[in-house]
Amino acid sequence: MNVYPRIENAGVSAWLVRLFDRIDENNLASVMALCRKCEEAFGSALVDLVPSYTTLLVQYDPRLLRPEQARLKLQELLAQLSPAGVSGAESGAGPLRELPVWYEPTVGPDLLPLAEKNALSVEELIELHAGTVYQVFALGFAPGFAFMGSVDPRLEAPRLATPRPKVYAGSVAIAGLQTAAYPSPSPGGWNLLGRTPVVLFDHFREQMSYLQVGDRVQMVPVNKQEFLRLGGDPTPQEDS
Repeated sequence: MNVYPRIENAGVSAWLVRLFDRIDENNLASVMALCRKCEEAFGSALVDLVPSYTTLLVQYDPRLLRPEQARLKLQELLAQLSPAGVSGAESGAGPLRELPVWYEPTVGPDLLPLAEKNALSVEELIELHAGTVYQVFALGFAPGFAFMGSVDPRLEAPRLATPRPKVYAGSVAIAGLQTAAYPSPSPGGWNLLGRTPVVLFDHFREQMSYLQVGDRVQMVPVNKQEFLRLGGDPTPQEDS
């Protein structure tokens, strides 16, 4: 029988803390609470933390900590971690970020098919998608790609059977019960609803990824004029 939480070897200078066995929106509070405890306990020996849906990767400086010392620290922190007592700054609720979105078939070619498939009008689909405050659960797939959830069950949609060879930067999409915005041009199989003008990843910013794990995100519908004023790219999404 698997026991959680547990600590797994992730290389010569990292441990993977597996906190849960399944994805759940309520997991984030404990994951982020452990992040903050690690920052305090590891101090200058901490190299990086990579939180995700059910795990936390802890990378440390092997010149400052031996593997067994790092593991012992994690064991002590886990013994102190009480989900029932997580609150306030440790709750995982980060700042609220607004993403203006131009919901439009030319840049979101799955907008109309998804509305029809789910027996919704386009207006109802937009209202449902923009009416939820999402949480960022993980960053991955590409730098700055934030997996957010959960969308209203009425919007649930599987990934496309055949991914598009190129999805434009800023494209806002749904897959399953998750939503995301593509930070850069890339192949992609999510259902495209529209596009945001926000630059989601920039190597030259101090915080390169606009969205961070724990952030709350609100989609804000805008018209084409506002989208263009904010610097959005209206190039139609090709499906070929």
